[in-house]
Amino acid sequence: MKTILNRYIAKEMLPTFLTGLFLAVFTVVVTRLLSITELIINRGVGIGSVIGIIGYLLPDVVGFALPATALIAVVMAFLRLSADSEFVALKASGVSLYQMLPPVVLFSVFNMLAGAWILAQASPWGQNSFRNLVFDIAKSQADLAIKERVFTEPFKGVTFYVQSYDSREKVMKDVFVNDRREKNLISTVVASEAKLFKHPDKRTLTIRFINGTVFVTDKDLSSSRTIRFASYDLTVGIGELLRAASSREKSPKELTIGELKGHLDKIEANSIRHNELMIELMEKATLPVAIFLMGMIGVPLGVYIRGRGKYSGVGVSLMVFLAYYVCLMGSRNIGESGYLPPLVVVLIPVTFLAVFGLYAYLRIGAEKALIPDRVTNIWKRFTGRISNQG
Repeated sequence: MKTILNRYIAKEMLPTFLTGLFLAVFTVVVTRLLSITELIINRGVGIGSVIGIIGYLLPDVVGFALPATALIAVVMAFLRLSADSEFVALKASGVSLYQMLPPVVLFSVFNMLAGAWILAQASPWGQNSFRNLVFDIAKSQADLAIKERVFTEPFKGVTFYVQSYDSREKVMKDVFVNDRREKNLISTVVASEAKLFKHPDKRTLTIRFINGTVFVTDKDLSSSRTIRFASYDLTVGIGELLRAASSREKSPKELTIGELKGHLDKIEANSIRHNELMIELMEKATLPVAIFLMGMIGVPLGVYIRGRGKYSGVGVSLMVFLAYYVCLMGSRNIGESGYLPPLVVVLIPVTFLAVFGLYAYLRIGAEKALIPDRVTNIWKRFTGRISNQG
């Protein structure tokens, strides 16, 4: 009977879980559809590169959605058991709440291991590959967009005109460039020659002008300056092509565990960068635990919500996830500022889930309401007074 019950509960959880992950990925793709369309139509980016961009973003999307979808899947499974009186029938047959936990534990452990792998390997690989792909797109765009005797804008806010361009040597002759990227300034460069240099490690492109003049003008035309030069560099980050990848320095999420440890040895302790890296390193261990706890919390929540409908199950699950996420981001910001040690910071959201889960199991296991009657009555009186005053 236990084997049949375990399979039954597992079959209730898996469809909801897979559907939740699919909807999370679908939502991200749809929200970026406009940007994707612009890349294809206006930027000339191939379908293969666009698919690569989406694919590299998937680990982050799945990693973010994993705790919420795990929680919703378990809540909905036990909500249906409770709503159809199957939970009551099982308890009448001598099956306790804790005897129903093995499939949930196995499900939560699987999600915890998947989350650990995503955080340690897949997410850094995806983010790093994404930025490298964007840089390759930027390089290709620069090569293709710079044309002889034609005004072109290979990067947003930067207009080029060249008399001749050797694409093999990356050398431009008789160059005119208008740079409008600064908020209050317009720079116009006129030079006899310019050469394009690529820096994959910094993900930037540098145009080096030789023997020319820079005209710098305020956008309100209040002042202007003229500078003659023998050599002048104009640097363009990949963010000029895609704003989402504007960082020239690897973010903590791009680093593997080994890279995080290596960076920490080189950075001054208690600095903001050191705190960011330390928190990211510790979260690679604590976030999978949070994913496990999310799945386990779904059992008492699903039993408690019985009779309120499946939409209530989804709503309560998202509220719990939102509370956890606010706790996670709030503690992370405090830790990065240095007000609390990184170890304390990463334990705050996990402790919140553990305490809430333990409380929920003790209340539901003892067949008591999740929210005590005293609290419910106080809330009813409070809302009643507000209604009367309105």
